[in-house]
Amino acid sequence: MEKLVEAFAQNVEAQTEAIWRGDAKTGNKHADRYIAALKKLRAHGDAGRDALATLLSHPRMDVRTTAAAVLLRYKTKEAKAVLEEAAKGKGLIPFEAQEALKRWADGTWALDPE
Repeated sequence: MEKLVEAFAQNVEAQTEAIWRGDAKTGNKHADRYIAALKKLRAHGDAGRDALATLLSHPRMDVRTTAAAVLLRYKTKEAKAVLEEAAKGKGLIPFEAQEALKRWADGTWALDPE
C-alpha cells in the first residue's frame, strides 16, 4: 500500500504542476493516475484509508488537501482541519479546499462512498 500512497502523492503533485503550466492534458493524465491509486487503496478498505491518511501531514498543501478531501467520511475531524487550514489562503488549492468543505456541509460530498 505504501507504493499506492506514493503514487497518489506524486500524481497529485504532477497534476498541480501541469495545471500551473496550463497543460490540462497532462494534468488530466496525472489525475487519472492518482484516482486509480485511490481506488486500489479503497479496495483495501479501512487499511487503505489509514495508509492514505499519512498524507494529511504531507509537506505539500495540494497533496494534503486532496487526501483530506477524499478522507472526509473516514477521518472527518482530521480531514476537516486540513481543509479548513488550507481554505484560509488564496488561489486554486485553497479554493478546492473551500469547495470540498462546502460539499461536505451541504451533504453532496461523495468522494469515498461507504
